[in-house]
Amino acid sequence: MSIVRAAISQTTWTGDKVSMLDKHEGFARDAAAQGAQVMCFQELFYGPYFGITQDKKYYRYAEPADGPIVQRFASLAKELGMVMVLPIYEEAEVGVYYNTAVLVDADGTILGKYRKNHLPHVEKFWEKFYFRPGNLGYPVFESAVGKVGMYICYDRHFPEGWRELGLNGAHMVFNPNATKPGLSNRLWEVEQPAAAVANGYFVLAPNRVGLEDNEYGPEAVDFYGMSQIVDPRGNYVGELGSGEKEELLVRDLDMNMVQEMRDDWQFYRDRRPDSYTAIPRP
Repeated sequence: MSIVRAAISQTTWTGDKVSMLDKHEGFARDAAAQGAQVMCFQELFYGPYFGITQDKKYYRYAEPADGPIVQRFASLAKELGMVMVLPIYEEAEVGVYYNTAVLVDADGTILGKYRKNHLPHVEKFWEKFYFRPGNLGYPVFESAVGKVGMYICYDRHFPEGWRELGLNGAHMVFNPNATKPGLSNRLWEVEQPAAAVANGYFVLAPNRVGLEDNEYGPEAVDFYGMSQIVDPRGNYVGELGSGEKEELLVRDLDMNMVQEMRDDWQFYRDRRPDSYTAIPRP
């Protein structure tokens, strides 16, 4: 298909998991009503961004990658005929947790998952308290909307993973986020366009938005939203998301641009992995 209608959403923590799940089901239904064929939610979509603290109570948000939340949204994906990217807190086995994105096809089939490879452990991003580093590489899956890869938040600072996804055949990469003001502001503007251009694919990056003070009081992080969809030439597809309020972004992606960009700029032909001696090779 040459045109894929894609949706991403941004919201803040409502205060409880049940209402967050209902809200995101609403986003999916609204997106489907607008003709969206693929949908991605923000990082750890059904809870607060609990990485701002180190508190064992948040372990209870973890569940298997085929658990009740994924099953609920897989059924919804089948009902709506929509591919879905579900960023969850995965319990792989007792006491072993990952920051994971699960990909569900438009017929409700769980195609696979990606586990966040790069974990921050700095002030208010204490992710190593909650997650193990990913161990599944950089898989790309053939879906009803084409070849889909996933990358998660802090991963985006590492160009090697973006490249792996390109080499593995991705035509669109979803990068769900929980990103706040500070050092990341300028990076948020440049990293997704740079990755899209360097690898010749679409990048879709939802971010949280708003102040989660209903969970953390004065310690809360004020996420800046500004979710974005970027084409293979590094241009935004439509306007950025709001910097202050929840929003659903629905955009048409001309998938012919992927091959056109790769034909115009032969970055894959001209790359020199034999010369990158500081990067270990198998």
